[in-house]
Amino acid sequence: MNSRREAIFVLTRWLATRDFPERMISDNPDHAFIMDMVYTTIRRYRSLTWVLEQVVKKMPKGETEAALLLGAAQVLYMPDVADYAAVNETVEAAKLTSKHAAGLVNGVLRNILRNLEATRKALSEQSIGIRMSHPDALITRWQERFEEPEVIALCEWNNTPPATYLAWAPGAEKPFTPLPHGTRIEAVPGYAEGRFIVQDPATDAAISLMNIQPNLRILDACAAPGGKSIQIAWRMQGGTLVAMDMYEDRLQTLRANLARTKLPNVIVAQGDLVQDAARIQAEHGLFDRILLDVPCSNTGVLRRRPDARWRWTTKRMKKLCETQAKLLEAALSLLAPGGRIVYSTCSLEPEENRKQIALLRKAHPEVECVGVEERIPMRSQTDGAFACALERVAQ
Repeated sequence: MNSRREAIFVLTRWLATRDFPERMISDNPDHAFIMDMVYTTIRRYRSLTWVLEQVVKKMPKGETEAALLLGAAQVLYMPDVADYAAVNETVEAAKLTSKHAAGLVNGVLRNILRNLEATRKALSEQSIGIRMSHPDALITRWQERFEEPEVIALCEWNNTPPATYLAWAPGAEKPFTPLPHGTRIEAVPGYAEGRFIVQDPATDAAISLMNIQPNLRILDACAAPGGKSIQIAWRMQGGTLVAMDMYEDRLQTLRANLARTKLPNVIVAQGDLVQDAARIQAEHGLFDRILLDVPCSNTGVLRRRPDARWRWTTKRMKKLCETQAKLLEAALSLLAPGGRIVYSTCSLEPEENRKQIALLRKAHPEVECVGVEERIPMRSQTDGAFACALERVAQ
């Protein structure tokens, strides 16, 4: 299938469902290019919509809308794609929708090209949300905490295609190294031997706070796809690691990663920490360390998850906060005396981070925060991350 045709299919489905785009892209030789086109379009969706609305009286829906967005994304935000290819190949892909669709796409894209500098200038004069392609609700939240230049820097960071980092097993010269653009992970020496995994340096915030010692019983409570479990297992000397997740399909990925990294002694378990806490204790006992990498709003990783910005709402975040609080309570019930929980998110929002810890400590005065690590992307130049180490103090 033509790469732009597949990108149109993916974007059409995303526009209709807001489902996870990475799950829609098939595995083929053009996978990287298709992902680049799809993610650029989703990342710049609000800006692209504004540009198109200046030249289209009534925005069409379905595949035609997807083709217009895709073509405009290539013209405005993908300088490595030649203008003639951006227009001609997108028009050819749109012909499979209809001749009318192809004609509209051709006319609109050529109009944008003819007035490219004026279009960019007009876009630069719009609000931060429009020109930087972020929801106003997130911009407003960040403006309450950061100075305007930092808000803009954060949005610029989120709009930059992310680097892929390799996290290496202990003993490597550097714990994290960037993967050269265009390099297949499988082609990197050490892949088959399981000497590295793909993971951003920001993950070290949680791993370092685990304070892993010999012969500990450790639970990674929300483990899939397994990157942090592997980093923990690499650092263990004896002891037991239980890597648990709710969903079997996600556990399959975790098992595959454990097999490649040759860590067969990790116990993989399916379970819901909140619902199954009593069963987990009966089967595995209490734990000296618990990593609680909770579901969150992903606002610290919008560079990698550009679609997450369009799912963000205050209501959805509140629901996530409720889930996080329940997970913290369940984890506390599985903590051995003298043990430690590391609570972590990839969110920048205080309600999911420091306020969540404050609420737990108010309900449990015996719990103490013994360490906090926080990564703010425009400051750390890494993914956003929050991690807090919690211990129950003897009364």
